[in-house]
Amino acid sequence: DPYYRFNDVMYRWVSLDNWTYSRTFRTPFDVRKWQKVNLVFEGVDTVAQILINNITLGRTDNMFNRYSFDITSVIKEVNLVEVRFFSAISYAAEQSRCHTAYSVPPACPPPVQRGECHANFIRKEQCSFSWDWGPSFPTQGIWKDVRIEAYNHYNLMYFSLTTFFVKSAQQWSLEIESVFDVVSSKPTAGLATVSIPSLQTQQTFSVKLQPGEGSIVLLVNINKSSTVEAWWPNGHGKQTGYNVTTTFIMEEGYQIEKFSKAYFRTVELVQEPIPGSPGLSFYFRINGQPIFIKGSNWIPADSFQDRVTYDTLWLLLKSAADANMNALRVWGGGVYEQDEFYDICDEMGIMIWQDFMFACALYPTDQNYLESVRAEVSHQVRRLKSHPSIILWSGNNENEAAIASNWFSIPSADREVYIKDYVMLYVKNIQEIVLAEDKSRPFITSSPTNGLESVQEGWISQDPYDTHYGDTHFYDYSSDCWNWTVYPKTRFASEYGFQSWPSFSTIEKVSTTEDWSYTSNFSLHRQHHANGNDQMIQQIGLHFKLPQSTDPIKKFKDLIYLTQVMQAQCVKTETEFYRCSQSEIIKGEGHTMGALYWQLNDIWQAPSWASLEYGGKWKLLHYFAQNFFAPLLPVAYESKGALHIYSVSDLHADHKLTLRVVVHTWSSLEPVCTLTKDSVTAKAQSAVPIYKESINDLLERCRNCTRKSCVITFCLVGEGGLQSPTNHYFLSSLKDAVGLEKTQLSASVSQRDGIYLFVLQTTAIAPFVSLDVGTIKGRFSDNGFLMTEKKKVVEFYPWEPTSVEELEKSLTLTSLMDVV
Repeated sequence: DPYYRFNDVMYRWVSLDNWTYSRTFRTPFDVRKWQKVNLVFEGVDTVAQILINNITLGRTDNMFNRYSFDITSVIKEVNLVEVRFFSAISYAAEQSRCHTAYSVPPACPPPVQRGECHANFIRKEQCSFSWDWGPSFPTQGIWKDVRIEAYNHYNLMYFSLTTFFVKSAQQWSLEIESVFDVVSSKPTAGLATVSIPSLQTQQTFSVKLQPGEGSIVLLVNINKSSTVEAWWPNGHGKQTGYNVTTTFIMEEGYQIEKFSKAYFRTVELVQEPIPGSPGLSFYFRINGQPIFIKGSNWIPADSFQDRVTYDTLWLLLKSAADANMNALRVWGGGVYEQDEFYDICDEMGIMIWQDFMFACALYPTDQNYLESVRAEVSHQVRRLKSHPSIILWSGNNENEAAIASNWFSIPSADREVYIKDYVMLYVKNIQEIVLAEDKSRPFITSSPTNGLESVQEGWISQDPYDTHYGDTHFYDYSSDCWNWTVYPKTRFASEYGFQSWPSFSTIEKVSTTEDWSYTSNFSLHRQHHANGNDQMIQQIGLHFKLPQSTDPIKKFKDLIYLTQVMQAQCVKTETEFYRCSQSEIIKGEGHTMGALYWQLNDIWQAPSWASLEYGGKWKLLHYFAQNFFAPLLPVAYESKGALHIYSVSDLHADHKLTLRVVVHTWSSLEPVCTLTKDSVTAKAQSAVPIYKESINDLLERCRNCTRKSCVITFCLVGEGGLQSPTNHYFLSSLKDAVGLEKTQLSASVSQRDGIYLFVLQTTAIAPFVSLDVGTIKGRFSDNGFLMTEKKKVVEFYPWEPTSVEELEKSLTLTSLMDVV
């Protein structure tokens, strides 16, 4: 396994070598009957020479392009096809060497990443040369389908449909674009029919194809008497799609029939002045409704893309939807995802912020490079623009910030060169192509960016992290993450997070006994973020006692558990702050309308910011996300000695609810006092204050309570089973908590239909109760919770067949007081 122990370094020789893939094949049709025969590669990774029968057809240099070679004159009955790859590392180094006019930084990744240099000189998955959460495996090979197409008259190369709502006519319309290759030397005429039976819509168009490559655009008006159901994001409505049949019958009598799905939705990125605040808003309106974006950032699911199956994608995306997410950002250092990825997002209502594949670097803009990028962008936009899930195109990850904050120590005299390159690449090329190819969704040049303000300032703003504009990325590992005042009151938080270790069962698969300590060579080797392991310990130490066990493996497991508790609690605090800030402006800041934490998934088994481990297992953070992204949530924070509780709601209607606040001493399962506040209004799609009280008054009312001896839990309850998750607020660090005692936790397991029930019992209050069933694939209904009742039932949803016996045997129960 390339992921086993230190194999990422041991196998470095593979990527330094050149590899040739070859095979012979028999042509399954009579070559002479066809006017044109193409050899099509959907994806070649990355630099290769393509030959058939020893004749060079051409070369490839871009992993993200589709390549089509005309083999009409060279194909025989039996053929030898060869793809001769050239080491991506050698190629990138060579490209960098040839770029003599000026350097294009960064030359190499930081040493802690054990990566390869000059990733920015090759159009390949940038993180395959290493990243701060992933290994260096610069693969080479054929990573997508290869096929032969033969045709006589014309061939459909791209087919896309986008929907628009025409306000003036109060009517939906559908734009269908088809790109053809026409073989005949004269124009070909014919008819195109578009039919959407369930919307009583059918239209026929006369079309004419010119010789060569050309496109036909059909504009279909949807029957006004039909009710069109819009596509809505997860949690806001249904993801209704309509079957569309498009038929082309041309004069040669040869017909093409295309079956596709149309989803009707509109998207606007709203950037306008806000009363009481300098700057501009930055939020998305879907179908005319402002939507608070909640979710995470997506990275490649594996270093080896051929291991990423439909099931892998489905499981990870289903886990995002199950945690109440409605959006993911496909980050710009990975790959444009497979068609299936976007299909699943369409079906689950997961909105996609789609970066173009440029990240954390400056890039060359010589002619060859730009031509390759133009082909890539045009191909990807045509391939993907039919998906309603994609709500935004974004030019790059952090490259505006890299120039603005001078990450690469560029002397101010040379700055202009790089700004010119930046504008050339993202504005004059990428933006121009995107706006020409796709008018159905917005485009921004970078993330983070100040949006329209960046445009005003010549595309590189003074401070791309300005909270009054656009989106921000924010990381702070040294401040206390429980202190909400360290977080930016931004318009849109598109990246933020904390690291943790994956669970022991995930690490165990790729390691051996001597690796199982926090300071082992293995643990240092897997940590690709400078000082990352220490930062976790430091953050844990602010609020928890560090493990002191003399058993090294117990100590390692305790630390893993604490890193997950810390990560979950930190990201919870930060996300709740962003959700609370959506409806208010304080000192000119606020109206936060998006929270996408870094990051959703993992590329291998290592410490990282992810909430899903490699293989899909949920970390405690992901269970917390299910709650902190809940459609209805009470959030507490403290300011000037007072406890404030807000109601945060994504629901589309106001609700009258009851707020229940319960105070416990750490030493008893019986509450010291309960407070109910009736007819609290949870305002639709807003965050509003619903409760405020001085903490001293509260503690006084609940006699025998101090900050250190008590804890507050609270929830919102309404009619017809409407209920929020129960939230908690700690009045002190848990390392200072008085009265916490070691509990006897036990669980009995039983089966009901396809679900397993874990009935938990405790003898004392148990913070951060974690259930772990090792390598058994599945997820719990809740995990990492504060247990304040004697008994709690948790469900387990298996992802593969298992049994009560297996679950009982694999179960480990841990709570905070088990860490010694």
